[in-house]
Amino acid sequence: MPLAPRIISDSPNSYWQASRAHRYSLLFALPLLMLYELLAALLSRDPSGGVRNGADVLIRSVFILIAGSRGPLFFGVCLIGVGIWLIGRDMRSHGRKLRAVFFARMAGESVLLALGFGIVVGTVTAQLLGVLPSLAIAPAEMGWWTTLMVSLGAGLYEELFFRVLLVSAIAFAARKVFSMRALPAGALAVVLGAVIFSAFHYIGAYGDDLELQSFTFRMIGGLFFSALYLLRGFGITAWTHALYDVFLLLSGQ
Repeated sequence: MPLAPRIISDSPNSYWQASRAHRYSLLFALPLLMLYELLAALLSRDPSGGVRNGADVLIRSVFILIAGSRGPLFFGVCLIGVGIWLIGRDMRSHGRKLRAVFFARMAGESVLLALGFGIVVGTVTAQLLGVLPSLAIAPAEMGWWTTLMVSLGAGLYEELFFRVLLVSAIAFAARKVFSMRALPAGALAVVLGAVIFSAFHYIGAYGDDLELQSFTFRMIGGLFFSALYLLRGFGITAWTHALYDVFLLLSGQ
């Protein structure tokens, strides 16, 4: 599953198609990466410093196993290098001219989607369980700025890990190992990926207490983000996720 899955047969220069392409999607996600890393660096000396988003830590851990103490540097080089290669390849295919208005529209779309996410997923959860869970982004002792940093990282790294990498890997394994067709394999990957995404929030020192309501909400949220990723690409999905968490933080929940 690539960073910009092709399921919309629209003109490559239309907003709906171009905004999903690497030259727009990855460049749109770049400020999210920069903000997250800047806050992580500034907060590294804070009493709660050293905390990073869990998905970020998980991916970095793999690179540390491969390259030891240079693993984080190796990860950063790979992340930026692959991004530059994908953007360059896309620009060679579709031209180097970028339209600023597309980035503005992507920002507006992400804000609207983030505002609607809680309503849609909360309504579905309430219909299934008869109650709407109250979610905390992070423990209160973590601090406001650290929570903001973790929220931004959730949009970037959780979407990278759970949607781009994990769902793709499950779908690939289902096709190759169990000889499933593409559509059933994709459906299995999306559902199983959503379950793992939800369970991820209850693991580790900062994990939440496991509750049916919050687990269901997050699992449905995982399905929502998978559908959004397929329809609108990585950049908009990452910002939608990050902004939703930031809105929760600003609302004091």
